[in-house]
Amino acid sequence: MKRNGKMIKEAVKKTYGRIAERKQKGCCSSASCCGSDPVEAISRAIGYSEQETKAVPEGANLGLGCGNPVAIASLKKGEVVLDLGSGAGFDAFLAASKVGKSGKVIGVDMTPEMTAKAGENALKGGYKNVEFRLGEIESLPVDSGSVDVIISNCVINLSTDKKKVFAEAFRVLKPGGRLMISDLVLLKKLPKAVKESLDAYTGCVAGAVLKDEYLALIKKAGFIDVDIIKQDDYPAEENGVTVQMASIKVSALKPAAK
Repeated sequence: MKRNGKMIKEAVKKTYGRIAERKQKGCCSSASCCGSDPVEAISRAIGYSEQETKAVPEGANLGLGCGNPVAIASLKKGEVVLDLGSGAGFDAFLAASKVGKSGKVIGVDMTPEMTAKAGENALKGGYKNVEFRLGEIESLPVDSGSVDVIISNCVINLSTDKKKVFAEAFRVLKPGGRLMISDLVLLKKLPKAVKESLDAYTGCVAGAVLKDEYLALIKKAGFIDVDIIKQDDYPAEENGVTVQMASIKVSALKPAAK
């Protein structure tokens, strides 16, 4: 059966809602994420320090990422940070400690269960400078020109309209604002059987696009200085087929006001 955008979005919401409620194990489909390793080991493998994994409330880190966007964001005290697809709040809480009391972190996630869990974790951790909003990254509930830095971790690949995601990111950033994301991209086109699999989509494979296409979408949104800071290549197995993928850390800038 041919998939459509609404069907995919509902499948993603259902899957990540179950992950939030611990009824299903999460997996970002990277070699380091799909084994039987505990969440902390997964996080260490994709770039988080032991100090970072222990600095957040219990239950905030679900091991769903494919990199550490906070590590490349160079966050400063007083900045406003937006986390696209904030999940249970792991990256948002790490960012909150960097921007301090004078700064603010906004997390946006389309899954009610994840947003609720993140809010509970914020209360547990006593975070006063973090806010979680229910919404879609293709239509952000955020004012235009109000954000200094956008971070995102293995989420944009799940969107069926990446062009709109990057357009929205550009809209909400202040002039001179920074985009710092970790995500999964393809190094070769997907076989049809994998591309049409909902399980492969919710596992961050079928929704991924070719690396050059991904970077082109960021540039077309208006960003400049688009750069891959780090790339880790690996094969992923889906439906008995080996898929050539890469985890990339990308930085980009919104041009400063003239």
